[in-house]
Amino acid sequence: MAPHVGDAAPVAHVSEPVVKGEAKDGTSHDNTQGTYEDSYHYEDGSHGSGFSEWVQKLIWRGGSKYDAWLNAASAQVGQVILTLPTAMAQMGFALGLVTQFAFAALGCWTAYLLSALYAEHRVRGERARGPKAFQGHVIQYHEIAGSLVGPWARWAVVVFNLLSLGGLTVVQIIACASDMYYLSSVLSKRSWALVFGGMSLLTVLLPTFHNYRVWSFLGLVATTYTSWLMVGESLHVGQAPGVKHRGPHDITSFFSGLTTVLFAYGGHSITIEILHAMWHPRKYPLTYVTAVAYVFTLTVPNSVSVYWAYGDQVLKKSNAFGVLPPSPQRNVGIILMVLHQGVAFGLFVTPLYFLWEKLLGTHQASYIVRVSSRIPVVLVIWFLAVAFPFFGPINSILGALTTTFATYLLPVALHWITFRTSEARANAVIKPPRWLGRNWNVAFLISGVTFLTVAILGVGFGGYASIHTLIDQISTFGVFDECYQCPAPPKPKRF
Repeated sequence: MAPHVGDAAPVAHVSEPVVKGEAKDGTSHDNTQGTYEDSYHYEDGSHGSGFSEWVQKLIWRGGSKYDAWLNAASAQVGQVILTLPTAMAQMGFALGLVTQFAFAALGCWTAYLLSALYAEHRVRGERARGPKAFQGHVIQYHEIAGSLVGPWARWAVVVFNLLSLGGLTVVQIIACASDMYYLSSVLSKRSWALVFGGMSLLTVLLPTFHNYRVWSFLGLVATTYTSWLMVGESLHVGQAPGVKHRGPHDITSFFSGLTTVLFAYGGHSITIEILHAMWHPRKYPLTYVTAVAYVFTLTVPNSVSVYWAYGDQVLKKSNAFGVLPPSPQRNVGIILMVLHQGVAFGLFVTPLYFLWEKLLGTHQASYIVRVSSRIPVVLVIWFLAVAFPFFGPINSILGALTTTFATYLLPVALHWITFRTSEARANAVIKPPRWLGRNWNVAFLISGVTFLTVAILGVGFGGYASIHTLIDQISTFGVFDECYQCPAPPKPKRF
């Protein structure tokens, strides 16, 4: 079935500003510029009837809150379920759990801030340029920053998001190769990376986040199975004799684990694109919270049970598949995780596609032209994954210095600057939540706590721990390494 290029942006209709009143969902608002829902309304742009139209609506045109939930949850949980047991061993049970809940809560807050900034940018743009201001155009993070704050903010977001998303996509290919090597060592990790890099070219065919409904669903099924497989295997095997739980071991180990947890709840680099794909983006903050709640049902039992069963042994295996005994169930989990990593690659690379299309001037071109123009993006990522299989430690540093900014620090700073004046606060499209009493001072206080916590723990101590780990492992690095960190082949026996 032929994709619709028009799926790149929903059709929007701007209504006149509404002074105090009831929103369509029955909630009361005191907003002189109208509510988010009153300001503009999305339609799915579908017309016609028949089986073909029904199929396209079912699997291709996803813009509901459920699609946003699938995309957000799939982006949030993935390879991290294989690394969180190690993070738990580095931090210990109590601190590991507290840190997971704390950073998830901060992530929910900054997701709300991003949705408020998106609404402000969208409504201002449509009031200034008409209801078709963004038709055929996907709004992105850097455009919002530039529009609301200034050119310096635009370029800051471009740099941080480019490094963050670029690193995440490279790691997905490396992770696929690593997982498949556990399943079959017939091919080296480099060969597996070549295979999956080629397969990742297929993601250019999906125009926008509207079109990930089926793939995000399959990805979430994959991580759900794998997470509960690890729980079941850990409980079935039980604690090994003499198992020890000595975390946290030292300051470097603790903050390495903290950085892993911080990244686990930091998929905000694609938040704006998910928002833009929704028919009703007003619903995103609650949708995101429920997605995180579901992620908790996977990450908490998974990390606790594996660490409980294997203890400090998981410190020697950054991939939890390495401690699970070989079994058909584990093999299925490996295959499913590879499937999810392919989906995650698509989710994380799509904003890069949009950025590249806008640079080339193909963003509003025909479907064939857009797809063709995306190929160089994958080729660069593919090359980096094959050339630098040790990218994990480097990505840890990039994450400490980029993901922290894109997910936590920049949303807080942009929100502060955008609503720093009383006039801007009075005319805000989205005001602070009702559970805060619509109080801007309390909202700014929460943002301040978020900023300081992440800046000190994530960027400061987390950056130090990541650099320390990089220095420790640098002697093992090799460009275009055929099988990075593979076990040494057994020495030939003498007769």
